[in-house]
Amino acid sequence: MARGTANNWLSWLGLALAILIADQFTKALIVGSYRLGDSTYITGFFNIVRAHNTGAAFSFLAGASGWQRWFFTALGIAAAIFITWMLRSHPGQKLFSFSLACILGGAIGNVVDRLLHGYVVDFIQVHWRGWYFPAFNVADGAITLGAACLILDELRRVRGTR
Repeated sequence: MARGTANNWLSWLGLALAILIADQFTKALIVGSYRLGDSTYITGFFNIVRAHNTGAAFSFLAGASGWQRWFFTALGIAAAIFITWMLRSHPGQKLFSFSLACILGGAIGNVVDRLLHGYVVDFIQVHWRGWYFPAFNVADGAITLGAACLILDELRRVRGTR
C-alpha cells in the first residue's frame, strides 16, 4: 500500500474514532446527569431524554430474553471488521469512505454500550404534534448519515456522475 493511500485510510479511521469519542462523551454526560426516563424539554420538537435500548433500531427485539445483546454485539464487531477492510481497500473513494467511517464509528459506539451496560443509551428525542420518534444517539445519527451517503454514492456510481 502506497504511503498516500495508507494516510487516506488512517484519516477515515480517524473520522470513525472522532464519532466514537463524540458518541461516548455525550452518552457519559447523559448517564451522569439523567436517571432512566428523565427528560428535558428543549424546543417544540426536541427533548433530551435518557432511554435504554436492549434491541436494535426502533427497539427491534428489545423484548427478547437477552440473547440479542450478544447477537447485536457480534454483528457490530463483524460489521466493524468488514468496514475496516473496505476502508483499507477503497480509501480514495471519498463519499464511499466517508459513509463507511460514519457507520463504523456509530457501530463501535453502540457495541461499546452493549458491552459496558447491556443496552444502548439513547437520549435524542424528536417529536411533532404528539408524534414521538424513537429516541436515538450520536452513533445512530452517524450510522443513518453514513447509510444515506452510501445510497447517494451508489446512485452516483450507477449514473456514472463521478
